[in-house]
Amino acid sequence: MSVPMISVAEAQRRLLAALPVCPLEDIPLQEAAGRVMGAAMAAPFASPRFDNSSMDGFAVRAADLTGASADAPVTLRVIGDQPAGGDFPGRVEAGQAVRIMTGASLPDGADAVAPVEITDAPGDRAGAELPASVQVGAAVSAGDYVRPAGEDFAAGDTLLPAGHRLRPQDAALLAMLGQAQVSVHRRPRVALFSSGDELLAPGEPLAPGKIYETNSFQLSALVQSCGAEVLWLGVARDEQADVEAHLQRAIALGADLILTSAGVSVGAFDYLREAVLRRGTLDFWKVNMRPGRPFTFGDYAATPYIGLPGNPASASACFEVFVRPALEHIAGVQGWQRRRLRGVLMEDITSDGRESYLRVQINQNGETPEILLTGHQGSGNLYSLVEADGLMIVPAGVTEVSAGSQMEVWPL
Repeated sequence: MSVPMISVAEAQRRLLAALPVCPLEDIPLQEAAGRVMGAAMAAPFASPRFDNSSMDGFAVRAADLTGASADAPVTLRVIGDQPAGGDFPGRVEAGQAVRIMTGASLPDGADAVAPVEITDAPGDRAGAELPASVQVGAAVSAGDYVRPAGEDFAAGDTLLPAGHRLRPQDAALLAMLGQAQVSVHRRPRVALFSSGDELLAPGEPLAPGKIYETNSFQLSALVQSCGAEVLWLGVARDEQADVEAHLQRAIALGADLILTSAGVSVGAFDYLREAVLRRGTLDFWKVNMRPGRPFTFGDYAATPYIGLPGNPASASACFEVFVRPALEHIAGVQGWQRRRLRGVLMEDITSDGRESYLRVQINQNGETPEILLTGHQGSGNLYSLVEADGLMIVPAGVTEVSAGSQMEVWPL
């Protein structure tokens, strides 16, 4: 019985609806970059926590410097130092100043900072002795060179939402908030293997009818680009027992997803299908896309299973369309969005009416990128994928696209 084709959007919806999310774990902050927040982080205090200086100079009362200029400097008595991290005990009164460092809290009574550059104090010598007085050669206004408390954010503000993948600047923010540990989703563990007696490991001598295995290397790198951990299981032979042994190994290693390429059709030597069905389920989808129409999803021993086509360009396209968003979901990312751009197609193309993901080069000439196909788009042609900067999307139902058309592209 023929299986009807479903749309890419429907296949994505079904897939994501069936996938779990990795549990939470607490990790040291220094390991947090690239991980996904398990809960929202609210600010325990405002930032800055106190009014502080944005310059090295002198904390002053702006009113004392009214009319000050290079020709008519104002002399102030220096009553102390305020280094960063210090707490000046006194108060700045009329005619007084406190030497202050960048980041130091503004002393009571001061409302501005006179940068050292507009004074006669030496500003290029560490450990300079505190002067008894300082001449200021320019006026300042209240608030000048002062970072007010709460300028960045207020106490209670939500700074990082749940489901947010942490970037280096986010780790710095968490450190500023005093978080030595952070609750994140565990990295997804992806068990990966290919199947087929024709496949050889790189480095082995070629023999008649044999080819070097490529998909595991491509898919492993793609999985790692999603921040997931690869459980590399190699190549399963075309034997029922060996295929089942690979699946069992995936379960023993605690995989969150089993990902394979090739071997799920109904050929006489395609044992993967029968092996999965012994302890799980399979849903064969014919997806209205090119390349990569055959796509398999199910579970083995209650662990999600995805079977990709064996041709390398098809496997790559299916990964970007289905597996990448699936791994972002499993990792706990909320509201994930793929990077997209619009470019001008530089040649006429034809399509068979399926939603197509064509390998293209992106040439940034001027404001709008120029898009060119990377040669023949056959699903077994790996080099055209190597030459590609992105995948250009031709919508379902479109059979001809003219040069000059604006097209959506996914940068790779």
